[in-house]
This record gives sequence, structure tokens and C-alpha cells, in this order.
Amino acid sequence: GHGIVEVLMCRHKARNALGNVFVSQMRKVVSTLYNDSAVRVVIFRSLVPGVFCAGADLKERALMNNSESDLFVHGLRSLMTQIALLPTPTIAAMDGVALGGGLELALACDLRAAANSAQMGLIETTRGLLPGAGGSQRLPRMIGVTLAKELIFTGRRVGGQTALEMGLINRVVEQNQTGDAAYREALSLAREILPQAPIAVRMAKEAMNRGLEVDIGSAMAIERMCYARVIPTRDRQEGMAAFIEKRAPRYTGE
Repeated sequence: GHGIVEVLMCRHKARNALGNVFVSQMRKVVSTLYNDSAVRVVIFRSLVPGVFCAGADLKERALMNNSESDLFVHGLRSLMTQIALLPTPTIAAMDGVALGGGLELALACDLRAAANSAQMGLIETTRGLLPGAGGSQRLPRMIGVTLAKELIFTGRRVGGQTALEMGLINRVVEQNQTGDAAYREALSLAREILPQAPIAVRMAKEAMNRGLEVDIGSAMAIERMCYARVIPTRDRQEGMAAFIEKRAPRYTGE
């Protein structure tokens, strides 16, 4: 649909492992999405069958010394931050495994749709590490500290249905013949967002994301600021007019 942008991951041989080149390409792609007002929803999906993203590229990592390793993970962390800070809603379509950095990428998105056959987990402790691309911070904020600690301490992988029950994902679907059921579900989520007023949606995202990090009084001030930015928009006038005239609103993003 018009306004839906897809970020396609297709590093077939390496199962979308997050290596240096792949990460810098992703960062370039994501940075182009910041100032494009035609972008309404961003979907992250994989074209590699059975894999969303298998995490950091351990073959590359094995060749790094300590400071190179630190620098690499810092780059990975800032990619995830860049994704989290995108102004429009983002959806991860998890049709296959999402492990370590691959799950951290999905956690940096606003919404997640997964196939029931998808396996996901922050498996870093099984490799002598801890989640270093935002996972140790985003997972507890998302599903609560008790469950997050269990998942991170054990490095356990969970399927789509369990992930849904934990509040880790928004939707779970049966995988289909073409292996893109989660992507189709992500599209249908995106299409539910598209008809709404774009500036209002972006401001709602900002209000929620910024408000979560502060005390309730400061959070109310953030809500007020975000609200103040939608009051003068044409779309707000259109929303009112459509209600009074009993018709569907036609939003332009102005």
C-alpha cells in the first residue's frame, strides 16, 4: 500500500547475520527514512526462508580484538537506537528465527508479528556475552523484569505462541506455504495504521516513547507538547469535519 516502506534483509548465505557491511548498509537505509514524509509505516522483513535474523556475525566477531569487538557492538546498538527513533510506526515481520541481535532488532520496532514456528531468544549468555544491542534494556521494559531476567539468564528460545503470551509480540499466525505469513500479518497491521492521521500517529509514538522514560508529571508535560503539535494541523480540522459530516476522513499529513 501507499506509504508502507519495506526494509528487506537478504543476506542468504549468512542467514542475515549482522556483520559490518550489513550493519552499515542497514544504517544507511534507515537514515533515508527519517525525513521522507511519504513514509507512513516501515516493515522490517527477511527474504531468507526460515530466518528473520540470526544475530551478530560470529565468524566476523571471532577475528576481532577486544576494542574492535566493543566498537562493533556499539555500532550495532546505535543501529537499533536509530530504528527505535524512527518517527513513524515500525513493524518487524518475524517469519523465522530471530536470535540475539536479530531479536534486538525486532525489539527496537514498535510492533512485532511472528509465525508460530518462529523461534526467538536473547541467546547471548550461551556465547559468553550479554545482550549488547539494547536487548538488556528493551526486553525488561517490554515484558517486565521477572520474565526478562529468566529469558536472558537462560538464553532460552521461545516460539511464536509463547512469545505472544509473554507480551513479546503483537500477533502470532500459522505459517503458510510461501513462508511469509508474519509478513502478511505485518501488512494487515500496517494497513490498519495507514488511514489514521499521520502527524497524530507520529506524535502519539513520540509521546509514548518519551513518556515511558520519565516520571508521570513530566510525562504529562510531554503529552501536552505532542498534543500541541497536532492542534494546528489541517488533518485535525479534517477529522472534526468528517465526524460532523458523517463521512470517512481524508488525511493528507499536513
